[in-house]
Amino acid sequence: MKLYYSPGACSLSPHIVLQETGLPFEAVLASTKTHKLNDGTDYYTINPKGYVPLLELDDGQRLSEGPAIVQYLADLVPAKGLAPANGTMARYRLVEWLNFISTELHKTFSPLFTPGMPDEAKAMFRDKLAARFKYVNEQLEGKAYLTGDTFTVADAYLFTVTNWCQYVGVDASGFANLQAFMGRMAARPAVQAALKAEGLIK
Repeated sequence: MKLYYSPGACSLSPHIVLQETGLPFEAVLASTKTHKLNDGTDYYTINPKGYVPLLELDDGQRLSEGPAIVQYLADLVPAKGLAPANGTMARYRLVEWLNFISTELHKTFSPLFTPGMPDEAKAMFRDKLAARFKYVNEQLEGKAYLTGDTFTVADAYLFTVTNWCQYVGVDASGFANLQAFMGRMAARPAVQAALKAEGLIK
């Protein structure tokens, strides 16, 4: 398999999950600025959407959108317990978290990375993120991970987007449960491996 990624972008989430699966894969850098690969290939010819992540399967099929990719990967190795079994309420709880992170956190960060976005607008998005992180912090009370004591693919996604706080002036330091979660996540070998592979830590 090939994972098309950009360092620190939302593609870090499936990158972490791939490391957790232990499955062989190739990480291919796809710049979100130039939309070109290192060999000069136009990334739009691979993914017409132009953004990461994109997973290319061994048979040539391509799957986009992070929440879909991470569930696909989890289902390849059910014994790893990266996602509850399909059809169970626990699985729908996982999907619930993936949707929340995607729509309420990920997309609220996007304007903060947008050049030319007025400061007044950025302040509004930071306030919205603070409210959403307050909710996440409350949900993490007494839990090691989002759904309990077991790591799932939703945790990789939450770690990825929360990590963006440092780049756009969002202060999440007051959320003790979230900070503890980030510490646990950062200590996971798969997370360390993905961060190192993307050049985010030494």
